[in-house]
Parts: sequence; structure tokens; C-alpha cells
Amino acid sequence: MHKKANPRSILPIFFLFLFLKTHTSHGADTISANKSLSGDQTIVSAHGIFELGFFKPDGPNPSKPSLWESFDHPTDTWLPGNKMGYNKKTGEKRLVTSWRSPEDPAPGLFTLELFPSDNSFGLVRNKSDKFWSSGAWDEKLGAFSLTPVMKVNGYYNFSYVSNDNESYLKYTAFCSSCEMSRIVMHFSGQVRVLILTPNIDWRWFASLPTQLCQVYAACGAYGTCDESSLPFCSCLKGFEQKSRSNWDLEFYSDGCFRKTELQCGHNSGHGERERFLKMQNILVPKNEQFVQVENIISCESACLNNCSCTAYSFNSSGCSIWMGDLLDLQQLKAANKMGRTLYIRLAASEFQTLKHKKGLIGVVVGSAAGSVVLLVLILLLMLRRKKKAWTGTMMEGSLLAFSCKDLRNSTKNFSEKLGGGGFGSVFKGILSDSTVIAVKKLESIVQGEKQFRAEVSTIGTIQHVNLVRLRGFCSQGTKKLLVYDYMSNGSLASHLFHGSDLNILDWKTRYQIAIGTARGLAYLHEKCRECIIHCDIKPENVLLDAEFCPKVADFGLAKLIGREFSRVLTTMRGTRGYLAPEWIAGVAITSKANVYSFGMMLFELVSGMRNSKQIEANGKLKYYPSMATSVVVEGGDVVSLLDDRLEGNADEEEVERVCKVAVWCIQDDEAHRPSMGEVVQILEGIVR
Repeated sequence: MHKKANPRSILPIFFLFLFLKTHTSHGADTISANKSLSGDQTIVSAHGIFELGFFKPDGPNPSKPSLWESFDHPTDTWLPGNKMGYNKKTGEKRLVTSWRSPEDPAPGLFTLELFPSDNSFGLVRNKSDKFWSSGAWDEKLGAFSLTPVMKVNGYYNFSYVSNDNESYLKYTAFCSSCEMSRIVMHFSGQVRVLILTPNIDWRWFASLPTQLCQVYAACGAYGTCDESSLPFCSCLKGFEQKSRSNWDLEFYSDGCFRKTELQCGHNSGHGERERFLKMQNILVPKNEQFVQVENIISCESACLNNCSCTAYSFNSSGCSIWMGDLLDLQQLKAANKMGRTLYIRLAASEFQTLKHKKGLIGVVVGSAAGSVVLLVLILLLMLRRKKKAWTGTMMEGSLLAFSCKDLRNSTKNFSEKLGGGGFGSVFKGILSDSTVIAVKKLESIVQGEKQFRAEVSTIGTIQHVNLVRLRGFCSQGTKKLLVYDYMSNGSLASHLFHGSDLNILDWKTRYQIAIGTARGLAYLHEKCRECIIHCDIKPENVLLDAEFCPKVADFGLAKLIGREFSRVLTTMRGTRGYLAPEWIAGVAITSKANVYSFGMMLFELVSGMRNSKQIEANGKLKYYPSMATSVVVEGGDVVSLLDDRLEGNADEEEVERVCKVAVWCIQDDEAHRPSMGEVVQILEGIVR
């Protein structure tokens, strides 16, 4: 049914979209006149793709809820097969609009639109500010030039059509599980791809732009965005959240407001004028106005004497001032050279509050300092009396500090070597309580005592079923040792390349090792407070416990990078055969370098031989990854790629899935590689 009236104003409201929660269903795809549909009841289409039911906002003021009449009037959801575009005859746009808030389905701030003028689509805030673009459509690539990830390695097919009547974009899914997905214009300003899992739960699969701080004014007026902190958004000093309940729901776009209103440059009741709060390393808003002045004092005066001026900045380029609300502020770290010093205009009373707080803090700190000094003296006396080296002393949580003497005794003077790598050699040891451990003697560690302990402390807090657990450490002078749980089945390499035909790893075990290793790396990349780039992913660094559960070793020994950095330069070098092209070239690397190494390791899981080994194919010598890639791309027999020792005993679908993931991971351009989170979802079968 098509009506000229605004479909958002019609009640009761029906949503022909996939709900975020499980609902009671009639179990049929039709409803007759003698039946009712109420509450949480819904009816579901024959193929289980669409669902119809009532929606009731939880918020106190729903205000013009949305009604999805047909594909011609999408709300916040874009489904497979649905067109998004522009009618050249009528001038009508078919776009996707975010909700006003998490609890209010009225039209919100953000829209996803097609722009026929440059054959691109983009994100727009408040119907005027285009802040993100997909780039122009590339027919050969089958995707937009700046977002090749939209192709999702063949799981979705996007098609762009432009003729005399219309221009539109639509997508279809290639697999049954992919059909249970939707693209949502999220109220945060990101476009999010949601996949329905076997547990009837929607999982956030991908988003554009990838970082919240790339969304224009993501934190609203007078809010700052910081990718290295949680939550990402915070209010400037002297401001508070407009709606605490919305911020609790991770909806920040309504921003912040002043605690104390400005007096437009006039004296306050205390005889003081408004002043400016200094904020460093800020990515400033773009709507700056330039003022011709000679120094920072004149710049401040120019802002203070203008009632509409809310902030100023002065650098080598001169004086900049901002009028009205401050939008799109980002807090950067000191290493980011794009940051500037911004001076925020505040009421004089705000500085009196800050001064009072500082004085109070000074009193508290002074009292606490005296207590700390006394406590330190007592501890020094106790340590002097005991004159005993640390042996298994608690450092943080379950992390222990050992003496080098104890570790020397537990390893029988480091007599049983388990292996070695770029960071040092590993030895087997037994503690006094009969616990078996693995002790790594670190080599070429140049950190000072404080830095070493800080990094070890960080590693010690990271725990995951697919990561080797760090039990403790030893640091005495130049001697640096780490103590790990012992893995009784050794490394993956020992089974793939050095094992006998009698104890060869079967395919089921190999597939579970692939999934477990991917989960461990995804945790390091995406779940830790700081993204950890491993820098040396290979079978030697995947250890197996008594149940052959894989555990990634040596993580955290490379540099830690904060979320505010997308790249890090490192002098460390991994192992030949697993290094990404950008790493070999000596340029900056990201976590995608780990993805490349993981892809190379997947080929070795399938073949049971080193990737560096050349094999004959069609009368020519080729390296296995090159040959395997040709087979996958050309749709050949992937079972032929399998380890001969398995004699074809493997799930063909799983072998094909692993090979396709491996090919996806080892692409030269890191932007075309998946994230480890995406790899996990594919290997788990969530996305096929």
C-alpha cells in the first residue's frame, strides 16, 4: 500500500523487520479475520526472513513512531533485495534513517543516502553534513572504491544501477545464513551489519565507518570523542550530559550543556570575567574562523569580546575562533601531531570550583603522603630483617614474582630445553608443589626495571582459553624470565612437520585448532583494552594442551599499541614465510599483519607442510600458497590441497571454508583482509 501521507504518523505501528528480541509467534505466515495479534506475538514469513508485529517504545515520549509500509519507505533497516537510491523522474529519495534514540523510533539525526552526482553513497548528519563517503562505484571491483570491504569476500553481492529513470544500490546474500542479516543505520551514526546467530541473537558483524570517532559530532555538542577510552564520549569540563539515561544506552549524539551559563563577557557576581580552560591535543572542529592578530593574548581578547565566541586556538598558522556550539571534538594522544591546544570559554564560577577542588585535593594528598612515607619505612624495616629474595610473591592478581635461584633449581639449571624463538629459549621446570611450568629466558630485552614490570603486569591481566597463561616472572638485573603454564602436547609445528604418521593430527582436530587460534587472536586485537599485535604468528607459537586445545604463546612480548593509534613502527621482525608485504617493506604495520600470518598458517594446517616448500603443479614448481590460491579462485577441487597423510578423511565444506579464509587473509592490500573477529565468525559457521 502506498500513501502520500507521512507513513511515520500512522498508528498502530507495524514493523516488517527482524526484531532484536525473540518473540512469541503464531507459527504461520498469515492472519485471518477471526484471529488476533497482540503484545509480543508476531507472524513470520514462510522462509523465516520477515516478521510482523506490534512495536511499543519504552521511552516516555515516543513522538511520531515509524511505520514501514513497504520497501518504498524503509526506516532504519536495509534488507537484502531492497533498493536504496534516487528516482530521477520524481526527485524522491529512498534512504535509511536512524532512530531518534535507542527508545524512540522517530526519525533521528543520521541518514544513509545515495548520491548519483558522483556515483557514491554516504552518511549525512542532520540532513546537511555529509561526513563519510563510500567513494565512487567501481564496476570491475563490484564495490565502491573506498569501501571494498562491502564485498565481504563474496558473501554479499552489491549491485549499482543508474539509468534515465533511477539510480539505486541493492545487495543480495550468497548463502542461507547470510540472508538472515540486515544493515542498520544505527543511532550512533554508524552503518552496522547485523547477523542472526544460531542462538537467535543479533551479532554486530561490521560497521562503517569502523570507528565511532569518525562519525561527525558523534558525542554531540561540547562532547569529546576518545577511541582509547571507555566510554568513547565524555563531556568537556564545565559541562554535563543532557540525558544521562541516553548515555547509559551508548547514545551520545544529544551531547552536553553548560553547568553555568555565560554572562556574555560581563563581570560575574564575584567581580571576575569569564575565562578559558586549556585543553591539549584536541582535534578541533572544522568550522573555525580566522582572526588577524599578532599573539595569543590578542586572540583571547578577540574571543572574549565576542559574545558568540565559545573557544579559540593559536598556533603558527595564527588565531582561530569558534562560534556557537562546539561539535566534533576529539581527544588525541600526545604522539598524534594533528592535535592542537584549544581554549574553552567557561563561566568564572567554574574556575572557582576547580580551584576549590584543587585545594581540597592538596590537603588530602598531603595527609596521604605522610601515611605512605610511614608505611614505606615500616616495610623497609621488615624487608631488611627478613633479607629474603622474592619467591612466588604476589604482584598483581594471580601473577607471581620468582627469584632467579628458584627458577634455576626448578629447571635443573635450565637443562631441558623445550624450544626457542625470537624472544629467547624455553625450558621445562617443576615447582616445589609439583606444578609443571615452562620458563622462557628472554634475550635482548633492553627495558628498564619499571618498564619491564609494567609490561609484564599488563600481560598478566590478559586471560583467555586460547592464550597461554602467564603465571609469573623474574627480574634481577639483566636477567629477565617469564613463567608460563606447561603445554603437554607441545607446539602445533611439532605435530604438523615433525610428527610420525602414527600420531598425525586428524582433520577435526586441525579445524578446532584453527578456530581456537583465531579466537585467541581476535581477543588480543579487539577485546583487550589495548590492541596487542603479536608480530610472530606461526605454528611454533601455537601450543597444545593435554586436550589439544590451542593456546597462542608469546603474545604481548611485542609492542603494545593503544586504540588511538592505527599503526605502529617496529624494529622487530617475525619469521620469513609469515610476514605481510607491508612488514617486509619496512613500513608501518597494524593487526592486519597478524591476519596475514594467520592465513599462511592455515595453509600449513591444510597441507601439513611448510609454505616455503615448493611443489610441482602442471609441470611447474610453485609454492603451496600460490598453488592453493589458484585452486580456490578458479573453483577447483580443494580436497586435492589436503595433507596426503589424511587420505581425504575430512569435511569437504570445512576444508573449502579454511582455504577461502586463508586466501582472504593473505591479500597484499591489508585493507582487503578481514579482521580476526570476521575470521572467527566464518570459521564458526555464523557467516558462510
